Amino acid sequence: MSPYDIGEVKSVRKKLGLTQSDLAKKANVSQSLIAKIESDKLDPTYSNAVKIFDALDSMQKKKSLKARDFIHSGVIACQEDDLVRAVIKKMKRHEISQLPVIRNEAIVGVVSETRLIDYLIDNPNMDLKVKVVMGDIPPIVSLNTDESVISSLLKYFALIIVQDMGKLKGVITRSDILRRIYG
Repeated sequence: MSPYDIGEVKSVRKKLGLTQSDLAKKANVSQSLIAKIESDKLDPTYSNAVKIFDALDSMQKKKSLKARDFIHSGVIACQEDDLVRAVIKKMKRHEISQLPVIRNEAIVGVVSETRLIDYLIDNPNMDLKVKVVMGDIPPIVSLNTDESVISSLLKYFALIIVQDMGKLKGVITRSDILRRIYG
């Protein structure tokens, strides 16, 4: 069952940047049928409505943003044996609040400002290795992961790792989503 109402065809079509002719071609119906439906001059047959909804669904899926649209390439990370002092300097220099922690090119955890502050309040030794302070590995997604999955993950995690074939390609944070969607 389609999530669309026949009265929404025009608004969804425009949101997708399609002309009436584009939608008609994709749905294998006439452009005049689309025009009549959009102007409420015709109530389409069930089979034509299904064709139109399927075409809109197909275009919606093609238009949806993927992880590759949000990532920061050139990931700034730290090694698990880096000292807390050096990691804090790196975070300040690059104005970032969390870093992936790497061992032999593999992600082994994440260190964040919050985690560092919580740890340093009780133990002010900045010459410890970051592996003592780091948190668990953040979620890892592929380049083709849909925006809806990424948004859901970012409700619970401050950082998402993006990999392709086991290679680190980038990271995504909440601010990346806001910047991409809202400019």
